[in-house]
Amino acid sequence: MNRRRLLLLLLTALPVVARPVQAATPGLWQQLKSGGHVLLIRHAATDPGVGDPPGFDLRDCSTQRNLSAAGRADARQLGIALKQLGVPVAAVRSSRWCRCQETAKLAFGGAQPWPALDNTFETPDRRPQQINEIRKALAQPVTSGNLALITHGVNILSLTGISPAESEIVALRTDSDGKFTVIGRGIPFH
Repeated sequence: MNRRRLLLLLLTALPVVARPVQAATPGLWQQLKSGGHVLLIRHAATDPGVGDPPGFDLRDCSTQRNLSAAGRADARQLGIALKQLGVPVAAVRSSRWCRCQETAKLAFGGAQPWPALDNTFETPDRRPQQINEIRKALAQPVTSGNLALITHGVNILSLTGISPAESEIVALRTDSDGKFTVIGRGIPFH
């Protein structure tokens, strides 16, 4: 049995434990109103499972693990909450996985697909390349509104050391030298 299958087997054998919703970092939403930040957003809630079924196809959503009904409701609420809080989102980029694309569509009306945001759980050999590509993009200043990047928990963990809940935002302030600072995290609804 290869390592990936063994990991999937072990993870799916564990009991599912709901993560408590962490309170947002104090002052985060106020800080994001000014724009100029990057919002790393984990896709909304999915059907139970880990990873995608063997043989999944990025061009066929029926072969992937997708948003649950609760996830679709959360994605809509994410967009509504950010608007109500006055957090401007000027651009949205997303992983090509259907769960990320659907989160982006329901929250923001759509997104530009960006392979660097694709799920590195499924392609761990490409993780360093993808993370470096995202880091290079973070060196570009966000000049109006905020940039939303819809991706997977494993990617956010690799970039920041934070394992976010579904629909959680990890907000970054970027510097021109390609470095970034996590300024806070939270879910703007609940």
